[in-house]
Amino acid sequence: MTVEAKKVLKGALTLPPIERAELVEQILSSFEFPSRGDIDALWEKEAEARINAYDQKTIKATPASKVFDKIDKRRTP
Repeated sequence: MTVEAKKVLKGALTLPPIERAELVEQILSSFEFPSRGDIDALWEKEAEARINAYDQKTIKATPASKVFDKIDKRRTP
């Protein structure tokens, strides 16, 4: 990894979890994947299944803020 890439990574790791996730998505979508449509369709199917399970009360939801707080606590030494 180049020095410049290491600097970018170091800066990116200081971002809040949501911003890091958005950054990752932007970087990944800059690549041309021939099967990107297939992957998106699979994620759409998974998301719908999870929404249906939540609506049917077979799974519980956790607020995103709690999930990201837990992630941040794991990262903090």
